[in-house]
Amino acid sequence: MQIDDTDRRILRQLLAAPSLPNAELAERAGVTAATCWRRLERLQAAGILSAPVAVINWRALGYEVEVSLRFNLDKTEPRAFDEFIEAAREVPEVIGIETFLGRVDLRLNVIARDMAQYQEIYRKRILTLPHIADIEALMLIATIKEESALPL
Repeated sequence: MQIDDTDRRILRQLLAAPSLPNAELAERAGVTAATCWRRLERLQAAGILSAPVAVINWRALGYEVEVSLRFNLDKTEPRAFDEFIEAAREVPEVIGIETFLGRVDLRLNVIARDMAQYQEIYRKRILTLPHIADIEALMLIATIKEESALPL
């Protein structure tokens, strides 16, 4: 699906202020509320725009530690990826699972309230995941830029 300048204006305004009511979003984008609504529905139907999601500030909830764990799996087992991912989904502190091509097979993003809790999660839940060949841990110090928007 091709998008035009009107779609781009609506998307830019939506990215700038995702919680705007439709009427205000339409006004900022320079279109009528009905046009804005129809365009948003068309963008959703095309898969360009997904449903709104809540963005949770884990640190505000007391989770002070975030670690990115990079995994290489034992690829001699045909179901290694599927079984690892299925088990990782069951760990409540895993907030992200990503697969890669290249030197790293998977990455898990794990949160914990403090280092003691992280050590417990790591020992009891992470190290027990199936088919692990190698793990590398990267502790998040600061997020400098977190942007999901493309230049439209």
